[in-house]
Amino acid sequence: MRLAFTPEAAGHADVCDAWWRDHRDARDLFARELADAKELIRKSPLVGTMYTVLDGLPVRRVLLPKTRTHLYYSIDADKGIVMVLAVWGAPKGRGPFLRRSSSGGER
Repeated sequence: MRLAFTPEAAGHADVCDAWWRDHRDARDLFARELADAKELIRKSPLVGTMYTVLDGLPVRRVLLPKTRTHLYYSIDADKGIVMVLAVWGAPKGRGPFLRRSSSGGER
């Protein structure tokens, strides 16, 4: 399956990556975990835990364990795409505002 990020999710990922690079010794940890998670959900999109339903499509999430960040995504099998909707820190104690975007870019 093809993998794409909504503009909001891409922004979330950029902010998380910048924060890790500025504040942690393991500067590339977020980028490495994100790359691993992207490959995982591209190959096995049903691996994530069911989170909610949005616009008739299930939203799943996977945890990046060391950075404690979730990737929230939906699968559109008809279009052959996994769309990442949000990249959100688990310690925030609440989930992100989710919305689908018709224009997502590959990352």
